Amino acid sequence: MSAAERSATASPPVGSLRLRWLSFRNRLLSSPHFQRWAASFPLTRFVARHRARALFDLSAGFVYSQVLAAGIEVGLYQKLEAGPLSLTELAEALGLPLAGARRLAEASAALQLLQRIGADHYLLGIHGAALLGNPAVSQMVEHHRLFYRDLSDPVALLSGTHGPTSLAQFWSYATRDRVAPPNGVEVGPYSALMDGSQSLIAEDILEAYSFGRHQCLLDVGGGEGSFISSVAAAHPTLRVMLFDLPAVAARAEAALASRALLGRARAVGGDVFRDPLPAGADLISLVRVLHDHDDPQALAILRAARAALPPGGVLVVAEPLAQTRGAEAIGAYFELYLLAMGQGRPRTVDELSALLREAGFVRPRSLPTRRPMLTGLLIAHVE
Repeated sequence: MSAAERSATASPPVGSLRLRWLSFRNRLLSSPHFQRWAASFPLTRFVARHRARALFDLSAGFVYSQVLAAGIEVGLYQKLEAGPLSLTELAEALGLPLAGARRLAEASAALQLLQRIGADHYLLGIHGAALLGNPAVSQMVEHHRLFYRDLSDPVALLSGTHGPTSLAQFWSYATRDRVAPPNGVEVGPYSALMDGSQSLIAEDILEAYSFGRHQCLLDVGGGEGSFISSVAAAHPTLRVMLFDLPAVAARAEAALASRALLGRARAVGGDVFRDPLPAGADLISLVRVLHDHDDPQALAILRAARAALPPGGVLVVAEPLAQTRGAEAIGAYFELYLLAMGQGRPRTVDELSALLREAGFVRPRSLPTRRPMLTGLLIAHVE
C-alpha cells in the first residue's frame, strides 16, 4: 500500500473534542443569521470582514491571475521600472487603447501590482516591484496558459474523463507510455522553465544546508544546471555533476560551458529508471523532482540515489511540501497541477520520510527554509 493509500484509509478520531468543536464551528459559520450578526457585532466585525474578503478572493482568484498575466504579456512592469508614467504614456508604451490601459492599470493597482499617483499617473506597486526581481515567476505565469486550459473543466480533470491534457504534453518526460526519451526539440521549453524554477530557490537551499562539508555533489534531474551552477559559485572547491535525460544533459553541457564551469562540472545523460547514477558523489540533491512522480517511481529514484551514495553520504530533497504551516495553499496548487500533468503529488514531511526510510536512508529530517511556500528541505543519510 502506498503512502497516499495509507493516509486515505486512516480514520479520523470521531469522538474527539476537537472534532466536535469543528463540527459546531462549521454549523455556526454556515448560518446566515450568525453571519449577519458577526458582521455587525463590534468584537467580531473585523474577523467577519476578513473571512468575507478571503472567500471573495477564492472566488475571484482566476481574474486576479489574468490581470497579472496580462501585465506580463504587454510588459507593464518593465515599462514602469524607470519611474511613473501618465495613463496616456502608459497606453502608448503598452500598445493598448486608453480605455484598455486604464482598466489594466486600475485592476493592477487594486492588486498592489501598481500604485496610482495623483489623478492619472502610475508606478510599480509592492508586488509589481517584487515581480521584477523574480523573472522565474513571470516565466511560470506565462506557462500557466497551458494549465488554465486543463482547468477549464476541473471536475472532468478530477474524475479522469478530461482526456489528454496540455500539461502532460508539455512535460514530455511524464508521458507514461512513452517508448523513446524526448528529443532536444521536445525538452527545450520545459528545460528552460525548470532552469528558471531552480534559480528561484537555489539561494534558499544554500542557506538551509551547508554544501561546503562535501567533496562532490550530484544533482539528479538537474535540468540545464542552474542549481549546480549556484552551488559551484558558492563553494569553489566543490565538484559538481548533473544527471538528466540525454537531450537535457546536452543542453546542460552547453550551459555549463557558457558559465566556464566545465573544468569542475559535468553533465551525464541517462534515464534514472534504467541507468545507474554516476559514482563519486558524497552528496546527491533532488530539487523539485520527487513530487513530479507517483510513489513507486519516487521510491525507484530514491533507491537509485541510495545505491550511488557511499557510507556517510547525504541526500538532499528540496521541493514544496504539503501541509506546511504558513504555506498550506501550495498544496492546493500542486494537487491540481500535478493531476493535470498526469503524475505526482505534493507530500508531507512524514510521507517523504517514510519513502526515504523505505529506500534505505536513515535519520531523515526537515530543515527550515527562508520561504517555505517555494521549497521545503529534507536531508537523509547513508550508514
